[in-house]
Amino acid sequence: MAGTLTVVRFPVSGMTCAACQARVQRALAAMPGVREAVVSLMSNEATVFYDPSAITPETLVEAVRSAGYEAALRAPDLSIIEVQKKQDETLEAEYRELRRRAAVAITIAIIVMALSMPSMGHGRLVGAVRWISLALTALTIAWAGRSFFTRAVQAARHGTADMNTLVALGTGSAFLYSAAVTAAPSHLAARGVAADVYYDAATTIIALVLVGRTLESRARRKTAAALQQLASLQPRSARRRLGNEDLDTPLELVHPGDVLVVKPGERIPLDGEILEGSSAVDESMLTGESIPVTKTPGSLVIGGTLNTSGSLVYRVTARGTEGVLAHIMKLMREAQGSRAPIQRLADRISAVFVPVVLGIALMTFGIWYVLAPQAGFARPLSVGVAVLVIACPCAMGLAVPTAVMTATGRGAKAGILIKGGEALERLHQVNTVIFDKTGTITEGKPRITGITVSPRMTTAEALALAAAIESRSEHPLARAVVQKAEQEGVAAAPVAEFASTPGGGAEGVVNGRRILAGSVEWLESRGVPCTEFAGHIRAFSQEGKSVLLLAVDGVAEAVLAASDEPRSTAAEAVQLLRSMVSRIILLTGDREQAARAVARRVGIEEVLAGVRPEEKELAVRRIQEGGGVVAMVGDGVNDAPALARADVGIAMGSGTDVATEASDVTIMRNDPRAVAAAIDLSRKTMRIMRQNLFWAFIYNVVGIPVAAGVLYPATGILLSPALASLAMALSSVSVVTNSLRLQRVSLAGEELPITLRS
Repeated sequence: MAGTLTVVRFPVSGMTCAACQARVQRALAAMPGVREAVVSLMSNEATVFYDPSAITPETLVEAVRSAGYEAALRAPDLSIIEVQKKQDETLEAEYRELRRRAAVAITIAIIVMALSMPSMGHGRLVGAVRWISLALTALTIAWAGRSFFTRAVQAARHGTADMNTLVALGTGSAFLYSAAVTAAPSHLAARGVAADVYYDAATTIIALVLVGRTLESRARRKTAAALQQLASLQPRSARRRLGNEDLDTPLELVHPGDVLVVKPGERIPLDGEILEGSSAVDESMLTGESIPVTKTPGSLVIGGTLNTSGSLVYRVTARGTEGVLAHIMKLMREAQGSRAPIQRLADRISAVFVPVVLGIALMTFGIWYVLAPQAGFARPLSVGVAVLVIACPCAMGLAVPTAVMTATGRGAKAGILIKGGEALERLHQVNTVIFDKTGTITEGKPRITGITVSPRMTTAEALALAAAIESRSEHPLARAVVQKAEQEGVAAAPVAEFASTPGGGAEGVVNGRRILAGSVEWLESRGVPCTEFAGHIRAFSQEGKSVLLLAVDGVAEAVLAASDEPRSTAAEAVQLLRSMVSRIILLTGDREQAARAVARRVGIEEVLAGVRPEEKELAVRRIQEGGGVVAMVGDGVNDAPALARADVGIAMGSGTDVATEASDVTIMRNDPRAVAAAIDLSRKTMRIMRQNLFWAFIYNVVGIPVAAGVLYPATGILLSPALASLAMALSSVSVVTNSLRLQRVSLAGEELPITLRS
C-alpha cells in the first residue's frame, strides 16, 4: 500500500454482540486504503490504520453508518484525558438509561405474569386481562425494547443479522401470535390454533435481556476503572505564580515554562522540574510503589502524583496532552482497544453464528410442527423462540475483551503498562528472559565502593582532591566521586588549570599541587608509576569494579573503586523467573569480569558480555532461531533494536523514550520483579480467557439443543422462552464476572494487589 499509514480512533454506538462487532469490523476493513481495523465491543471504539492518500476519516465514519451503526469523529484538539472523561460520561449515561428501561420492563413483566396466572383467566375476565396484557406488552416493546427492533431492521436492510435480530424475532413472534389470539380467539380456535397467549414470555425476555445488558454495561464501567481513576487524578486547575501573586488557572491555559505552586495534600497538575522546596511525592499511581519519593530542587515531578508533605514551586515542562499521565492513558486505551490473537477464533465463529441459529430455530419450529401436531402452533413457536433467545452470542463476544481490559487495568495498578492484547498473549509463551545489565539489573549509576590510600594521605584528603578534579567533569565515574564526597561531608577545593583527556582522565591544580585522576594506563602514560597499588587494582578488577587512580605531584597516592550496584530486588526477580522460564541471560556491552560479578550476585548463570549495541539485536535473533521465545528487558537507546526484535520487548520506565516506544511492555517502576509480575499476569489472563471461551462455547453447544427440545422425549424437560432469556443473560454475566477476578489477583513479587490512590 502506498503512502504512510495513519491511525484514527472514534466511538461506535449501537453494537450489542460479537456479530455487531464483526460486521463493523468487516465494513471498515473492506474500505480501500484501510490496512487494519480493530473494533472493541467493550470500549465501543473503532481503531483504523489507513492510508490518508486513499481514504479520509469521514469516509470511515460513513462506512460504519452504512453498516447500520452510529459513529462520529472526536474533536482533534481533545486530550487523551478529556477523551477518557467523555467516554466515562457516555458509559455512565448508557448504564443509567439501560437501568431505567430494565426497571420499567421488569415491573411490567411482573404485572403481566401476575395477570397470566390461572386465577385471572376465568369467565369474563379472560378477555379484559388479555387486552390489558396486550397493552402493557406493546408498551414494553415500543419503549423499553424498542432498540431491539430498530437495530434488527437496520441489520436486515444490510442483509445481516445479530443479537437484536434474535431477540426481535423471538419476542415479536410471541407478541403477534398472542395479539392475534386476543383479537380473534374464536376464529383461530375454529381452525385448530390453540388460544394460548405469550405476553408473559415476550415481556420477560425483554426484561431479562435488558437486565443482562445493564449488568454488562456496569461491568464495562468496572473494567475501565483503572483508566477512569487515572483520568480523575489530573486536577482541573493549577495555582500559577505571576509575580508575587498565585492565581488559580484552568489547566488548558497553563503552558510549558509557567511556574506553579503545589501545597501539601494537593495533586501535582502537570509534569515539571522543581525550583524551590522539598517534599515526599506519592507516585504509586504510576509505579505501584507505595513509598513516597523525596523531591528536591532539580527533581522532576509528574502530573497527577500526590504531594504529601512540603510546598513545592516548579516549572512546567509539558502540557497535559503531552505528559507522562497522558502517555500512560494513551498506551492503556490502545491496549484495551486491541485484540488478542485468541480473539480471532471467537470472531470467526461469531461471523456465521447468528445466521446458523436462525436456521436452527426455523428447523426446530418445523420439526415440532410436523412431529407434534397435537400441540398446534403454540408449542413450535415457544420452542423456536427459546432457541433464538438462548443462542445470543454475547458471552462469546465478551470472553476475550473483558479479560484484556481487566488485565491491562490490573497491570497498570502494579506499574506495568502492556500495549495490547497481542503482547499480553505472547508474554505467557516466553521461555527466555534477557536482561540488559546497566539500568535494568543494576542501578545504572556507578557508586564509589572502595578507597585505598598510601600511608602519606588520609581517605578524606584523597576524596577531597579527587572530588575537586572530578567536579569539573561530566563522566559517570566523576559524578560518583563527587557524590561520595558529599555523602562523607568532604568539601571539594577550588581547581585551576583544569584539563581532561577523553577516555583517560582529568588533571588540574589544587592548592598549588598538580593532581591527576584517571585510568591506570593514562597515569602511566603521564609517567606516574602505579606499582604500589598493583595488588589492589588487580583485586578490584577481578570483582568487576572500575578503577580510578589519584596522583599528587607525579606520585600515585590513592585508588578508588566504583561499581554499578545491582538493584536491591534483582536477585529476588531472578529467583521468581526461574520458576517461569527455562533461560535467564545477562546481556551487556561491559567487560566480562564486571558482567560476571553482577551475574553472580543476582544468581544469573548465563552471560553475554562485550556485546556492542548493534550486536544486541543479533544476539536476540540467534536465541530465537534456537527455539527461544524471548522477552528482552532494557532501558537505553542502544537496547531499542533488541527490544523491537524480541517476541516481547520490556522497557524500564526510567529509560529512554526510544526504548519505551520500541517495547511491548513498559515497567513504570525501577524494579525487575515487575518482569515476573508481567509474565504471571499474562498466564493468569490466558487462563481466564480460555475459561471464558470454553464456557461461552459449551453454553451454546449445550443450550441450543436443550432449548430445541432434545431432552423432551426422554425427560419431558422443555425450556421456556423466559428461562432461555435468563440463561442467556446469566452466561454473559458469568463471563464478565470471571474476567473481573483479574482485578483481585496477586502477582509474582507482590504480597497483595495494589490499589490506585485517588
